[in-house]
Amino acid sequence: MPLTLPPLNSLRAFEAAARTGSFVAAAEELGVSPAAISQHVRKLEDFLGKDMFLRLNNRIMLTDAGHAILLGTAGALLQISETTLDLTADRPRSRLVISSIESVAEKWLLPRLVALSRSEPDFRFDLRVEPDPVDFDRQDIDLRLSYGTGQYPDQRVQVLARDVVQPMCSPDYLQRNPAVAAEGMAAVPGRDLLSTSWGPSFGSNPGWPSWFQRAGLPMPDMVGFQVGRSSLAIDMACEGLGVALAQRMLGQADCAQGRLVTLSPLTLDLGHPYCLVYPHSKARKRSLDLIFGWLMTSAESRA
Repeated sequence: MPLTLPPLNSLRAFEAAARTGSFVAAAEELGVSPAAISQHVRKLEDFLGKDMFLRLNNRIMLTDAGHAILLGTAGALLQISETTLDLTADRPRSRLVISSIESVAEKWLLPRLVALSRSEPDFRFDLRVEPDPVDFDRQDIDLRLSYGTGQYPDQRVQVLARDVVQPMCSPDYLQRNPAVAAEGMAAVPGRDLLSTSWGPSFGSNPGWPSWFQRAGLPMPDMVGFQVGRSSLAIDMACEGLGVALAQRMLGQADCAQGRLVTLSPLTLDLGHPYCLVYPHSKARKRSLDLIFGWLMTSAESRA
């Protein structure tokens, strides 16, 4: 005889709501929205033909039917959970799935993940490079490095850092252009300006016109190079092709190693900060705590 089972995701949502006494608390525990918890509970009620809760403004109370279902299923769910933990206890440590936007992954995030892996031999990661937004559930993402704070309202969001841009070039470029070495940005010809095309989805990132206006200098004719990623502009500046309006976070290593120098202390803020985003349901994951603290400390120290 086949098993007669209610929708299991709905049963899980109901159990969490009944145990915590709140759709909001259940949503935080399971990493979904309160509306999703409410929908799951309604689906369970429709399946059983019974009301599980009395809804009193912002409070919920179990009905007799709700008590009966909780009594008959909570122990079974706990046993399934414990059995799963027992069976997976000896499983090799899984990789932390980290998702990031492109340039930050290459120039800032990856070197820090490598350093952490060297200091923590058991730490392993799966680094995925992709644009915002991402689907945490479908792609099984543990941590996302994103641009801006408003794209993931159902997840936990922590501001990592707000980057700035400033003119950078290679020492070789200055040697070949003594006027620039002597006079700074006022002597840079337009053909040597390296620009980043941020794409149609970005509308608040600074460019050369904003920088020259802030500096009180005339804007040269724009006949220089243009690339689609800020990391490429930095690489081109390192090769001596010109002057990039480079992100300070992304150019740190090249400046520290002498491949880049700054031509002016004048900076412009990026339109939004970089953020670390993760699901509520994974907040207690040890490897997530490890990488989260590592990246926050690195950003605060500008290391």
